[in-house]
Amino acid sequence: MMNRIKQGKGFWASIVIAVIIAVVVQFLITGAILNPFYVNTLFFIGINIILAASLHLIIGITGQFSIGHAGFLAVGAYTSAIITMKLALPFPVAIVAAGVVAAIAGLVIGIPTLRLRGDYLAIATLGFGEIMRIVFLNIDYVGGASGMTVSHLITWPWLFACVLITIIVIVNFTNSTHGRACIAVRENEIAADAMGINTTYYKVMAFVIGSFFAGVAGALHAHNFYIIQPGNFGFLKSFDILIFVVLGGLGSMSGAVVAAILLTIISTFLANYPEVRMVIYSLVLIVMMVFRPQGLMGTKEITSFFKVGKAAKGGVQDDKHTVA
Repeated sequence: MMNRIKQGKGFWASIVIAVIIAVVVQFLITGAILNPFYVNTLFFIGINIILAASLHLIIGITGQFSIGHAGFLAVGAYTSAIITMKLALPFPVAIVAAGVVAAIAGLVIGIPTLRLRGDYLAIATLGFGEIMRIVFLNIDYVGGASGMTVSHLITWPWLFACVLITIIVIVNFTNSTHGRACIAVRENEIAADAMGINTTYYKVMAFVIGSFFAGVAGALHAHNFYIIQPGNFGFLKSFDILIFVVLGGLGSMSGAVVAAILLTIISTFLANYPEVRMVIYSLVLIVMMVFRPQGLMGTKEITSFFKVGKAAKGGVQDDKHTVA
């Protein structure tokens, strides 16, 4: 009981700190203290955090190697663009619709493909991403190869709310009985199946939830840039998202978020030097795989370091008490 109370206090304390940071950032944006370049970088970081967190649930928690996440990003982007630009509906409706349509696409793709494993699943999801890109490339209603013009409707409060909801939902799902079942599937699918866990059900569930939030990120992406084109959602985009999760540490939400922030900043500031950017990307990955193959955080979260510190402090006090 006491442990649950402490976890509840820590949860609400984190929410309060996040809201305070959001208010400060909004003040900086409203007061024009941050120039448009830094504001756009901030928005890009938020979108990538949602993408990293959603793929973390699929790969890091459930252990399903998916490299077609850009396909769900594209579904969300085009769905939201159609709702706001063609149907003239409000932006919040577009965000929800983008997530729902992407989740439905995840369900349709997930049921037949998630019976596959390893490289076969990776190839199947990669094929889905490319199919989505080709489909939007050949639909004149959304602009085809020329792309679709979209109004800039994204604001910091909407972005922050989406990021916060994404992290809260995925963290709470991971800590629930459903999340434990997904972790069991990741660790040993055969053993999990033998223990009575419906492995296909939980893999599809995680896939659908991850697809939903990828669609939400797509809506934010579409309304952050003034034009969306099918070429923006190729397999290289899927690999960019995959790098966030692998670099941060498979199984660590904190690691995925930190990696998304760091790589987005590096990518943004080196945008004018694409050759150098790719060299630095490659060097970072090589160094990481050589010296820390488990990623920045491994399977740990940032909160675990505070727990270790408190435990060590408590141990010293106990020793003093014993000696006395």
